Amino acid sequence: MTSAAASVRYEQQDEFAREPVRGLPELLPRGEEMLWQGAPSWRGLAASAYHARGAAIYFGLLLAWRLGAGLMAGETAASIVMSLLLLTGLAAAAVGTLIMLAVLAARTTVYTITNRRLVMRIGIALPMTLNLPFKAIVSASARTHADGTTDIPLQLGPQHRLAFLILWPHCRPWHLRKPEPMLRRVANGAEVSAILANALKAYTLAEAAKGQAVLAPETPDVAHAPVRGTVAA
Repeated sequence: MTSAAASVRYEQQDEFAREPVRGLPELLPRGEEMLWQGAPSWRGLAASAYHARGAAIYFGLLLAWRLGAGLMAGETAASIVMSLLLLTGLAAAAVGTLIMLAVLAARTTVYTITNRRLVMRIGIALPMTLNLPFKAIVSASARTHADGTTDIPLQLGPQHRLAFLILWPHCRPWHLRKPEPMLRRVANGAEVSAILANALKAYTLAEAAKGQAVLAPETPDVAHAPVRGTVAA
């Protein structure tokens, strides 16, 4: 397990395998302790990652257009109602599917912060664990949304390249060339940012005390944590 804490890597998991510790493929090694564990808000995922709200608005506008077009064309009430019912059924199926995916993603995701690394257990159909040692993290930032949930993207060193499609939706939107893993839509964002910031600082100081050259990560500002650039809400 010591090697796992020292390198960025994926680990495919058996969906039905028993985890010795929730969200972790193995027991923590001696000297490593869990500081926080949580998961995304399914409502936040539905709104930002799966765009369920946007889909609902789209279908609402489509229904309004169909009603207006039918009235202007002089269609019978029965014809208009039938077409509206069909569109409503399609809208419910589409939006319901997006919400269901968001719920499943939230239920199958576990974010874990230890005093040495960040571990992300992600994946609905193909669960896997992403190990992110603090040594690989160059900077961290945060953005709090109107609903109180927070995104915390992490910039990794140039030698660490991850696949956007494997990370999604647990990555910073639109950063395709250099994907950034992200704790997405977590509740109590200020608390989680503070925990991560303190852990990164403590790790950097400990490594410096050992005489090892490590990058000093930029940590989230707990009170004001804007993400550099633009993050899609």
